[in-house]
Amino acid sequence: MKIEILDTTLRDGEQGAGIEFSPDDKLKVIKALDELGVSYIEAGMITNESSARFFESLRDVKTENARLAVFTRTCKPGEEPCCSDLLKAAAGAPVPVATIYGKAWLYQVTEVLRTSPEENLRLIRKSIEYLRDCGKEVIFDAEHFFDGYSDSPDYAMSVVDTAFSAGASRVVLCDTNGGNLPDVIGLVCQAVCEKYPNIGIHCHNDMGMAAACTVSAVLAGASHIHVTVSGMGERCGNANLNTVVPVLQLKMGFQCLGDRIKDLTRTARTVNECANIAFDEKEPFVGGYAFTHKAGSHIDGVMKSPKAYEQISPGSVGNARNLLVSGLSGRSAVIEKMENYLSERNLGLTKDDPQVKKALEAIKERESRGYEFEDAGASLALTIDDALGNRKSYFTLLGLKVIIDEAGSIDNTADEPFTASAVIKIAVDGKEYLTAGEGNGPVNAIDEALRRALVRFYPEIATIKLTDYRVRVLDSRATASSVRVSIETTDGVSVWRTIGVSEDVINASWQALRDSMEYIIRKTQEKKTEL
Repeated sequence: MKIEILDTTLRDGEQGAGIEFSPDDKLKVIKALDELGVSYIEAGMITNESSARFFESLRDVKTENARLAVFTRTCKPGEEPCCSDLLKAAAGAPVPVATIYGKAWLYQVTEVLRTSPEENLRLIRKSIEYLRDCGKEVIFDAEHFFDGYSDSPDYAMSVVDTAFSAGASRVVLCDTNGGNLPDVIGLVCQAVCEKYPNIGIHCHNDMGMAAACTVSAVLAGASHIHVTVSGMGERCGNANLNTVVPVLQLKMGFQCLGDRIKDLTRTARTVNECANIAFDEKEPFVGGYAFTHKAGSHIDGVMKSPKAYEQISPGSVGNARNLLVSGLSGRSAVIEKMENYLSERNLGLTKDDPQVKKALEAIKERESRGYEFEDAGASLALTIDDALGNRKSYFTLLGLKVIIDEAGSIDNTADEPFTASAVIKIAVDGKEYLTAGEGNGPVNAIDEALRRALVRFYPEIATIKLTDYRVRVLDSRATASSVRVSIETTDGVSVWRTIGVSEDVINASWQALRDSMEYIIRKTQEKKTEL
């Protein structure tokens, strides 16, 4: 059975607190979702000149898989559709589909819309007919359907009947308040699907069950689902595309994205980056921790048979397995990473070779000094490179000076922020370059200066972004203590983590930043070599 996916990240997703997309970001999201293979992309609602300009920019946008949709509401009580500014704007939008919502709960009709049940049905019918006459495919969202069905099944069903008879191609049952359980969603959907074709489902996550409710609706016969990337949306969000689609396709055999599901992880990170929010690494299926193993028994098991501790293959959704090196994992994780390293580089070495044993000893020695490779695979890979004599010097630090400028008075009683600047001198292939950077702290300033110095030699540096920075004190010598700095970096597709250890937090930060830059350069250079 084919399941249609309508992604509403750019509409309902943007209604979530802290979520905002620029016009350029929206175009990137549309491109990413179209390449992923969703059926519909709800691009937003025309409410002002800015949103009208954005929709006008879609006139020349060509999609291969998805149909673009504009979102709107029915006309107001006593109003004709041709007099509704919102309906006229939607009708004139240069996209083929209009999604329109209307009330399906008598309580909402009388207490919120303040009109009669009959007038509400007229609004639905006339609004859909108007958009249809203007050449749009119309998808009707039956708002508060499940609460309405509980209150008056006959009236809720009459809303569905009115929408279909007016020409809607799909009628979507909305759990607008997100307050219904999956079994209720399933039972109601089954009753509706037995009478009507082309039923969709739109669930909110106010009880943490939007994904489960969506799956329940599909099992009951719904063939059209509304989702958002990472569950972005109003209040607690919407059903999460990243969770729902793998469950339906990989676990239950429904047709959703086909082979394009392998692009799911990349798409999820791209959209989160466009939304300018931190990606949740604990997200099922697509998160960085989704296939990360730490316990020794788990690592041993997954090395012998992946399905022992993995529900699906990580690659099926474009993700990857990660084995953490820690006291809980023992040496098996290190050996596994070492074997992967040797296999990837075809060095003709085995784990019993003296060079490999030397690398393992180097890792052990660094761990004794406070380096924790548990979740710093990038630094671990570079450490192995170093121990085997394969680490390339992409740049050399010739000088670094950091200046911190206190704001306000010396004691800064006003708690005004400090600013910092960094001057850095590096050498690349014998060419020296001196540059400076300014930031809201010394690490930020060093990061800015290093990027400016390197980007002219390695353009890939422009694509990366530092997403997390952590400092941990390793002993109890107060300000003289050794510290471990951990940095997380992303290029919008993958994430890597690096570490540095020193009694000087600036030095430790430099080590982690250096490794982060080296890792992406190394990765890019290896890809060029493969080509």
